[in-house]
Amino acid sequence: MDILSVIVGTLFVAIIVNIFLKQFHISSIVGYIFTGTLIGYFMGFSKMAQNELSRIAEFGIVFLMFTIGLEFSLHHLRQMKKEVFVFGGLQVLVVSSVFGFISNHFFGIDVKTSIILGAALSLSSTAIVLKILNETGDIHRPYGRNSVGILIFQDLAVIPILIMITIFTDKSASLEDLVLDTIVSGAIVLAILYFMGRFTLEKLLALVVDSKSEELFIGTILLLVLSSALLAHLFGFSYSLGAFIAGMLIAETKYKYQIEADLVPFRDILLGLFFITVGMQVNIHYVIEHFSSIVALTVGILFFKLILIFGLVSLFTIPKRAFKTALTLAQVGEFSFAVLALAASSHLLSNEIHQIMLSSIIISLIFTSIALKYVRQFSDIFFIKKSELLEEPIVSAEISNHIIVCGYSLLGQKIVKKLKQDNITYVAIEHDRNHIKRGQDIGDIVFFGNAASKTMLNSVWIKNAIAVIIAIDNDEKVRLITEAIKSIDTNIEVIVKISHQAQIDDLIDLDVKIFVNENEIVANELIKKATTCSLPN
Repeated sequence: MDILSVIVGTLFVAIIVNIFLKQFHISSIVGYIFTGTLIGYFMGFSKMAQNELSRIAEFGIVFLMFTIGLEFSLHHLRQMKKEVFVFGGLQVLVVSSVFGFISNHFFGIDVKTSIILGAALSLSSTAIVLKILNETGDIHRPYGRNSVGILIFQDLAVIPILIMITIFTDKSASLEDLVLDTIVSGAIVLAILYFMGRFTLEKLLALVVDSKSEELFIGTILLLVLSSALLAHLFGFSYSLGAFIAGMLIAETKYKYQIEADLVPFRDILLGLFFITVGMQVNIHYVIEHFSSIVALTVGILFFKLILIFGLVSLFTIPKRAFKTALTLAQVGEFSFAVLALAASSHLLSNEIHQIMLSSIIISLIFTSIALKYVRQFSDIFFIKKSELLEEPIVSAEISNHIIVCGYSLLGQKIVKKLKQDNITYVAIEHDRNHIKRGQDIGDIVFFGNAASKTMLNSVWIKNAIAVIIAIDNDEKVRLITEAIKSIDTNIEVIVKISHQAQIDDLIDLDVKIFVNENEIVANELIKKATTCSLPN
């Protein structure tokens, strides 16, 4: 079966399964995993076809890590050093130690395998957690901040874990040489990406934006992501680490929101494919035969991990926040598949243990993809007291009671000036770099982006906005922006500047109620001025 047939068959089954599951409000992630299991069992894709899909699917994690990097510039990472290095470091160390001890002393597994299992189980799912936290908006909440900080450390910890497996496998491998090579390679990668980002990135993006070509802009971003991933891979690191660093560098620029909006479709499609390949690895006959053992093991992993993370985070924050963080990270992550696969291929893990762990991890992912959407409801059952507000946001704290201004040309600039004079919170969105530069020079809050993008609008907390003012002359763009706003929430008030009746007729089906007719205002003002004049003496 050729690769195109594989892709067509996979997409068809994925769409049908997800349409069915959406009727029961079940996450699409679960649908993708079920899709992989079904096509792996019934369509019998060859090992080669599965490998082809796995290679493509790996870039779902690459794009995910890039968008995570966009959320965490170097400045914000320094702000989050406690969550990343203290919370994350303790979580990986304690959880891996406890699970390693249990594997060795209670299940009789040898020491090396126990250490690998403990390390694999300490990891959580960056893909699922980040996707759902972004969807719910909880990534900007305190427990979301804690969760993301720990996930960042876990992703960084994958590198030493893989090095550890190499040491266990290769008797002749020198620990000192491996560590030194890793440090040197890491320093080279960081130096190249940092200097490229500092001295060429802003200029390159400015040239692309000035071309006013949307496809060229998207193509440039894809080039930046993939070339950064390739650079990291050439020096022995994962593709995703290079993409993460590139995202952090771009986060320092004014283009980050539009970049994120443009990449979301690529990321989500490839992430879906990643979870399909995860489902393909399930041996249905083995799961049925050992179903009770797999379920019991999964429950045990979730319970112990929940208790351990809750205990650790409780040392630094209030219990309710610690519980939400623990519930968010109780599952086992997608990078664990890579750790276990390497261990199995290196004969450090038996096929039986590998298969039972694989099945347990998938069940934990399914549980989490459902439970995460109700994490606040779960926490309210055990903790009545509300959590305190976030003191320092990750990127920008959740804002409300603000006005969004779409367009920052001369009219938009005058609107923003008036809002500032009246002390009204605002955010402006503009796609022309020259206008943005002017706004930044005088201290206005102006973001580069496409105001017709729902991702862009959600980035500026449109659901919390008092109203949206569309200060753009292009009728087609006004229509697209209004459609995007109303698709997010039909109750959002939209105020549109018009010059003729036809514009009202064009927007009537979108339930826009507030129009400001510039010709009427000018006419009234002219008449008012004229009537105050008097005949010359």
